[in-house]
Amino acid sequence: MTSRFWQRYTQAYAGLPGEAWILAGINLINAAGTMVVFFMTLYMTQTFGFTPARAGRIIAAFGVGMLAGTVLGGKLADKIGTRAVQKASLIASGGVLIILGYERNLPLLVVLVFLCGIGNGALFPANVSAMAEICGPSDRSRGFALNRLASNLGATIGPVAGGFLARWDYRFLFWGDGLTSLLAALALFIFLPGVALKKNSPKLEPILRAEGGNAKAALWRLLPCTFGSALIFSQLYGALPLYLHSAYRLSENLIGLAIALNPVMIVLVQMSVTYGVERFPKARVAAAGTAFLAAGFGLLPLGFGFAFALLSTAVWTIGEMLLLPTQLTMISTLAPEGAQGTYQGFNSLAFGLGVVFGPMLGTQVLEKAGAEALWFGLAGVGLIVSIAYLRSNNQ
Repeated sequence: MTSRFWQRYTQAYAGLPGEAWILAGINLINAAGTMVVFFMTLYMTQTFGFTPARAGRIIAAFGVGMLAGTVLGGKLADKIGTRAVQKASLIASGGVLIILGYERNLPLLVVLVFLCGIGNGALFPANVSAMAEICGPSDRSRGFALNRLASNLGATIGPVAGGFLARWDYRFLFWGDGLTSLLAALALFIFLPGVALKKNSPKLEPILRAEGGNAKAALWRLLPCTFGSALIFSQLYGALPLYLHSAYRLSENLIGLAIALNPVMIVLVQMSVTYGVERFPKARVAAAGTAFLAAGFGLLPLGFGFAFALLSTAVWTIGEMLLLPTQLTMISTLAPEGAQGTYQGFNSLAFGLGVVFGPMLGTQVLEKAGAEALWFGLAGVGLIVSIAYLRSNNQ
C-alpha cells in the first residue's frame, strides 16, 4: 500500500524540466513569507480600531491594485519577458510591505495597500506564463501544480509564523513578508538570469470545440467562472479570519494553524490529485473543484471550534486542488503563441475583481446580515459557477 502510494507520488513529478523546479523553488522562498494578507483585517481592526466593514473596504484597495497589476504584468511579460516582470514586482512588493508596517496616516495607508496589490498582481501572470513557457502542453497542468505546491509549502510557514509574530508585534510581520520577497528576487537574479525563458508555447489549441475553436469566445466564457470562484476563495483574506476569531473564539495563532492545514494538504497530495484527474475533461474537474470550495465555506455555520475549522479547511482545500491548476491550464491552452501573458493577465484580472469585491462584500454581509447569509450565499455562488463550468464545453 505504502509502496504503491509512493510510486504514484513520484510518477506525478517525473519528466518536468529543470527550470520548472528552479521557478518553483523561488516561489517557495517568496511564499514562506506570505503573512500580511492573512492578518490584514485583524491588523486594521485591532491597530486602528476600524469596523470590519471599513477594514474590508481598505483591503479592497489591495484588490484594485491587483486589477491594475495583472493587466500590466501580463502585457509586460509578453513584451519584455517573464523574468524581468517577476524581479521588478518582487522588489517593489518587498519595499512597500516594510514601509506599510510603519504607516499610520490613513490616506497613505490605502495608497501603500494599493501599491502592494499592484506588485502582487503583476507577479502572477508573469509567473504563470513563465511556467507555461517552460512546460509543454502535456506537462502544463503538473507544472502549474508544482508551482502551487511550492507556494503552499512556503505557506505552511507564513500563516503560522505570522500568527505568532502578530501576537508579538505586527511590524515584525511586515518585515518578514517584505524580506522574503526581496530574497526571492535575488534568487531570480542568481538562478534565472536574463530576460526570457525558453519558448515552449503551443500553437492555438482550441478547447471550445462547439464554437469552432474561437479562443476569445472561449476565454470570455471562462472569465466569469474565474470571478465567481475568486468571490468565494477571497473570503480567506477577509471574512474568514474575522469569523473564526469572533464566532469560533480562535486566537491569531490558532487561526494561522487552521489555515496552515491548506498548504500541508497541498504539499502532500496536490501533485497526485492533478496527475490522477488528467484523464478527465477539464470542465468537469473545474466544476467539482468549485463545488468542494463552496462546500468548505458553506459548512462554517454548522459547527464550532478548532476541529471544525480544520474540517472546513480540508473540504475547501480539496476544491482548491482540483480547481486552480485546471483553471490555469484551460486558459493557457487557449492562448495563441506570443499572447500567453495577455491571456493569463485577463484571467488574473477576473480573479482580482473577485478579490476586490469578495472581502468587501463578505465583511459587509457578515456584519449586516450574519454568518448564515454569507456562508450559505457563497455556497449558492459555487453551485452556479459549477454549472457554468459544465456548460462551457471545455475538454
